[in-house]
This record gives sequence, structure tokens and C-alpha cells, in this order.
Amino acid sequence: MKGRELWSAKGVRLLEVRELTQMNIQAETRDQADANARHAAETEIRHLKNTIGALRDNLEAFRFDKEESVQQAVQRSADEIEQLKSTTTSLRDELESLRFEKDAAVQQAVQRSVDEIQQLKNTSSTLRRKFESQRFDYEAMLQQQKKDHVNENRHLQETIETLRSKLEKLDA
Repeated sequence: MKGRELWSAKGVRLLEVRELTQMNIQAETRDQADANARHAAETEIRHLKNTIGALRDNLEAFRFDKEESVQQAVQRSADEIEQLKSTTTSLRDELESLRFEKDAAVQQAVQRSVDEIQQLKNTSSTLRRKFESQRFDYEAMLQQQKKDHVNENRHLQETIETLRSKLEKLDA
């Protein structure tokens, strides 16, 4: 019996060893699978981290490009605004200059008109004085002629009377 028991005990032990070996193999296989899974997970995590980093870099580059585009658009707008302000100022200055020139031309035209009116008034006044002087001289001449005619007529009348008296004396 002892042989059987021994055999049986050896069989149990052999079974136990086999089970333990099997368990060890399974444990090693599980450990290997776990290690492979861990390695795969770590690789995937590394890959995902690299992908996240690349996406972060792409996002940062996109943001940078976007900000640069916005800055360029803002700068172009600012430049255009500055050009428009400059053009507006230039046009305003030109308009003011034209307005000044127009006012000056109007002032000159008004001054020329005033000068011409004054000259015409002076000419008119001079002509009026000359006309009055000539009329006065003409009237004085007419008065003198009338006076001369009256004197001549009186003289002639006196001569006629003197001649008549002499004739009458002769006839008498």
C-alpha cells in the first residue's frame, strides 16, 4: 500500500507540479500578455502623446498663422485708413486753397469794379464840371453877345437919330 500511496502521493505531487508548472506557464503567459499589452498600451500612449503634440503644434501654428493674418489685415486696414486720412486732408487743403483763391478772385473783381466805378464817377464829375464851365462860359458869351447887340442897337439907334436930326436940319 505504501507503494500505491507513494505512487499516489507522487502522482498527486506530479499533478501538483504539473498544475504548478501549468499555472506558472499560464502566469508567465499572462505576464507576457500583460507585458505585451502594457507595451502595446505604452506604445499607443506614446503614439497618442506624439499625435497630441503634433496636433498641438499644428493648432499653435494655425493660431499663429491666423493671428498673423489678422494682424496683416489690421495693418492693411490701418494703412488704408491712413491713406484715406491723408487723401482727405490733401483734398480738404486743396478745397480750402481753391476757396481762398476764389475768394481772392472775387475780392479782386469787386475791387476792380469799385475802382472802375470810382473812375467813372470821377470822369462823370470832371465832365459835369467841364460841361457846367462850358455852359457858364457859353451863357456868359451869349449874355455878352446880347449886351453887344443891345449896345450896337443902341449905338445904331443913336446914329440913326443923329443922322435924322442932321437931315432934318439940312432939310429945314
